[in-house]
Amino acid sequence: MAEALRGAISLTLSGFGYASHDIGGFEGHPPPEIYQRWVAFGLFSSHSRLHGSSSYRVPWNYGEDAAKSMSRFVEAKHRLMPYLYDLSITANAKGHPLQRAMFLEFLDDRTTHYLDRQYMFGPSLLVAPVFVSQGEEVEYYIPAGRWTSLFHTERTVQGPVWVKEIVSLDELPVWVRPETVLCLGPQGTGRPDYDYSQGLEVQLYELAEGVSYEVNIPRGKGSEIVGVVRAERTSGEIKMTISGEQTEVATLSIFGNGITAKNVVGGALKTGTGVRVEVEKRAREVMIRLG
Repeated sequence: MAEALRGAISLTLSGFGYASHDIGGFEGHPPPEIYQRWVAFGLFSSHSRLHGSSSYRVPWNYGEDAAKSMSRFVEAKHRLMPYLYDLSITANAKGHPLQRAMFLEFLDDRTTHYLDRQYMFGPSLLVAPVFVSQGEEVEYYIPAGRWTSLFHTERTVQGPVWVKEIVSLDELPVWVRPETVLCLGPQGTGRPDYDYSQGLEVQLYELAEGVSYEVNIPRGKGSEIVGVVRAERTSGEIKMTISGEQTEVATLSIFGNGITAKNVVGGALKTGTGVRVEVEKRAREVMIRLG
């Protein structure tokens, strides 16, 4: 599995936009532990395939826990499709790969120049697949800044730092880079191909003061971009604007050190980790006054 990651990084450093691998390895029949670890890694690759030479790779052949774990990671990838599809448009137009060696994003951090057991999934997500036996500590590197766990947003880590932890079989370390605007599709679509401009959850992570951020919203057909989401934090306020009549944002989530909200224009506050706003239908602007 580690060799598959090294091969993928080498491929994408050589001009390829995409890299994949046979989940569980092509030959033989992987034990359930390796299968579950590889499923997590495989679903956080540019494209994912359950494929082998002489074994049927469906998850229920590896037990109920494997099936539940795979369902969770499939759902995560379905929700990430607006982000991944936009990256794919860029890969097609400019050759920027989806899976990236760490140093491509952090060239000035010399520690990243030698890392071959973790990678960036686009510019915003750090993925550290687990290559050790169950119960052993995994170790990976977090560059500078305050990073937030994708799956456990209450958990943050301040880099640069080496993280050592024991990771359960149904988990995968995935960290969101500070100053990220991440657009997710709705929950429970049950498929990767849907209209990526509808029912979005926009997540804002550790926005810097006075900096404007924007992301493109694809439809999911060809290279068409149907909208742009912009976010800016200034003078105790965070403003999100949505362009494109066909783009609909359902929820805005804000994660940052000590961030609370006093009031909202264009939506209603919801309970949850960080600041969560239910956006008014067809709203083109949401303004949050921070506490």
